[in-house]
Amino acid sequence: MTHSSNTVQDNRISLLGLGPMGLALGGALLKQGHCLTVWNRTPDRADELVVQGAQRARTVAEAATASTITIVCLNDYTTIYRVLDRAAAELEGKVLVNLSSGAPSEARAALAWSAERGIDYLEGAIMVPPPLVGEPGAVILYSGDQGVFDRHRTTLAGLGDPRYLGADIGLAVLYNTALLEMMYATINGWLHASALLDSANVSAQKFAELALGWFMPTVVDYASLAEQAPDLDAADYPGDLGTLAMNLNALEHITRASEEQGVHSDHPRLMKELAERAVAEGHGSQNYFAIYELFKKASPRS
Repeated sequence: MTHSSNTVQDNRISLLGLGPMGLALGGALLKQGHCLTVWNRTPDRADELVVQGAQRARTVAEAATASTITIVCLNDYTTIYRVLDRAAAELEGKVLVNLSSGAPSEARAALAWSAERGIDYLEGAIMVPPPLVGEPGAVILYSGDQGVFDRHRTTLAGLGDPRYLGADIGLAVLYNTALLEMMYATINGWLHASALLDSANVSAQKFAELALGWFMPTVVDYASLAEQAPDLDAADYPGDLGTLAMNLNALEHITRASEEQGVHSDHPRLMKELAERAVAEGHGSQNYFAIYELFKKASPRS
């Protein structure tokens, strides 16, 4: 494999996998003026892109032969291997960019698979829904060999702002997992809170005026969270303005209110139990962020 730090514009790109995200990737590449070759197990999925100027490959090997970079956007790693095993020889000496979802261990296995076959491999994670691919504000995370990334940065930028995270191949999917966890936790908090108000016949629309119009931007300020990130790294959780023990009292109230109102209570109960465990481990006099010390450990076996 040859690794160069010189940035180049790769005009010939092949795309494997034409689900909603794959179609969005293909459309963005065509808008950037790339010579795009596409393949999908169901050939007519390519019709939309072919009309826009893409070339339809009959086989995976044909697609890999056509380009210097092959991007895969498939359901899972099992599918990736099943598809790429047909074109390993054609991919040798070229670049493979995986934008499928998975786990860090799967990314490491894919890197080993690629290295054994002489393929330069980058792992990526798309952080926006299909309509935003290629648009301003779109971000795609990458990890792997920095020389490979730097060489193809210009091409990757056509899909979204390419953020390089490091040589550890598992970082892109790990960041993706962490960010999605934040998203789901936030949404679940909003949904459960709305259910609490719904139990008193307050509409979600009315609750949103206070909850999302004032409370979240003012009280749960993301800029303030960012300022406190160094405290997490330093394990410094001063309880001057409020302790974890005090917050546990609030979590107990939330759990009890959920039960009294006939609302699903597993979510607040879990938060309460986590706070209880942190207090039991000696963090009660520190602030709520001390629960981070609990999260850094593996869950106890039941």
